[in-house]
Amino acid sequence: MKSHTKYLTFNTRQRRQLIHITDEVQEAVRESGVREGFVLVSAMHITAGVFVNDDEPGLHQDIWEWLEELAPYRADYRHHRTGEDNGDAHLKSLLIHHQVILPITDGRLDLGPWQRVFYAEFDGRRPKRMVIKVMGE
Repeated sequence: MKSHTKYLTFNTRQRRQLIHITDEVQEAVRESGVREGFVLVSAMHITAGVFVNDDEPGLHQDIWEWLEELAPYRADYRHHRTGEDNGDAHLKSLLIHHQVILPITDGRLDLGPWQRVFYAEFDGRRPKRMVIKVMGE
């Protein structure tokens, strides 16, 4: 079995930002030489996430509004007693989750016709890492 690891670093301009990373994940698959297997895409921070969905701006806005409704930014999170102000970012990360596993078939990501991979930042404006781990034959 082959394996290949690639790290990406994001330093978003905004506190909350969505980054389309399908091409970067596919490039890691290509670099790996794996023809059949899986790729793990994982945010390495507890205030970020990775997900698969449509690359459509209206949907992106709906996702942000949904997350804000379920985990709104507010001052009274107990976590803020530590001096932080990102309690909502931790909760948003739990809703989106921090990683996905994707199939590789014939050397390419085996995604549905509208599926794309996204990195979601909930507490940015500082360097954050993500790992892409490709495994297979």
